[in-house]
Amino acid sequence: MKKSLILLAVGLIAISATALSQGKFSGYMFGDYYYTVARDSSFNHTAPSNAASGSAAPGTKAMQAFQLRRVYFTYDNDISEQFATRFRLEADQAANASNGKIGVFVKDAYLKWKNVFSGSDLIFGIQPPPAYEISEAAWGYRSLEKTIMDLRGIVSSRDQGISLHGKLVGDGMVNYWVMVANNSGNSPETDKYKRYYAHIHVKPSANLQATVYADLADRADFNDAYHSGSTLRNSAITTALFVGYSEPFAYNLGVEAFLQSTSNALKDTSSKSYTSRSALGISIFGSYNLMPELAVMARYDNYNPSTDSKGKDPVKVTSGVAINNLARNYIIAGLSYKADKNVYIIPNIVYETYEAPKSRTAPYPSVTARLTLHYIFL
Repeated sequence: MKKSLILLAVGLIAISATALSQGKFSGYMFGDYYYTVARDSSFNHTAPSNAASGSAAPGTKAMQAFQLRRVYFTYDNDISEQFATRFRLEADQAANASNGKIGVFVKDAYLKWKNVFSGSDLIFGIQPPPAYEISEAAWGYRSLEKTIMDLRGIVSSRDQGISLHGKLVGDGMVNYWVMVANNSGNSPETDKYKRYYAHIHVKPSANLQATVYADLADRADFNDAYHSGSTLRNSAITTALFVGYSEPFAYNLGVEAFLQSTSNALKDTSSKSYTSRSALGISIFGSYNLMPELAVMARYDNYNPSTDSKGKDPVKVTSGVAINNLARNYIIAGLSYKADKNVYIIPNIVYETYEAPKSRTAPYPSVTARLTLHYIFL
């Protein structure tokens, strides 16, 4: 906790008094009261380790708690007509300090060179990659859950590097975004390998938009356990597509899908060989405004960490790998009440089911009831 407070103090002191007077602070928080209605009795060792219900509300059946899932504190400043900067801190219960308390870390720290050439901005530092910024904004309920690629760890929400994005068509109907970064999230880099990102964003009308995304995560080769002196590739290619349609103040619909192929990620212990692993996911979501201050929303995700049945077979891979490669369905439904301009109260249900391991029964579904509070304090 002391380190977190020092980080906060240093970050604030580093900003000059003049810049503070010219810039803008903003911040928001969301958290819940949750109750785990149902969990498989052996959830912790037979269900997938990255089960979404576990991260949304950890614990066994009948566990209940108040939790603070995220606090953002952001400072934005236009240094000049050409340059702008952002510094953002996040307090997150998943980022525990050494003493087990809620941790604070640097979420964003970047410099933007606006119009480095006509219609394009250059950004250097810790920043969002071009994977799901558009779909997350279209989903509109980050307070309830991350979008599917973020939730399943397919692409980190932040990376440290350099990006260029802007308009391919002058009116903004077609836009691009490219980035080269460390592929280490908010952490310092530990190797020479990089991740290369790109997307195209098309907006043919005010209501309809789509993105096509791809990235290459370069990684070090690893030693082949079955052939002494031989090494194998371990790079990953991710592609994704998002399509969204909205009618402002009425309803919103979106579909997002991805495919990630990782070279030699499946170690077949029976045939003593390696094969690629393909992870596939699709997310369908929507919301409808019943009245200006009341909306209903729902989302369905299907995530399959390994489309090859070999990856789920404990005869061919280790039992732990087989369990973590089981597919799962994830459903969220809720009602959002806008109590004030910057205050939202959202009762919601989280429901997740799991594929059956080979020759075994599936873990029981996870069900969590939550009352989520989301407010903007700056």
